[in-house]
Amino acid sequence: MAITSGRLLLWSPRILGILVSAFIGMFALDAFTHGRSFFEALPGFLVHLIPAFVLFTLVAASWRWAWIGGVAFIGLAAFYALMAKGHIDWMHAISGPLAVVGVLFLWSWFHHHELHAS
Repeated sequence: MAITSGRLLLWSPRILGILVSAFIGMFALDAFTHGRSFFEALPGFLVHLIPAFVLFTLVAASWRWAWIGGVAFIGLAAFYALMAKGHIDWMHAISGPLAVVGVLFLWSWFHHHELHAS
């Protein structure tokens, strides 16, 4: 495997996992749109950040063990797809990126020996 493609395979799921986590975290900003003061909206904001923190934690665990990220991200994508029945646009916006990151982590895991040999 070429060094450039190996680095891309190694780093793309990690970087995309962080970006997906940040994307999910942006939905927490909705807590500030209900006409409440900053301090009234802060608890709701923190609660809505829990999914982003979970994803960041999964990316951190997957940094060393890519199979964890593959299984977890694909599992979360499937779970959200089942929960978002009737909302195809929601399913594509959330489950799509989660599934892509999961597949990339699995791909990285399957090629682990090649990536660390170069």
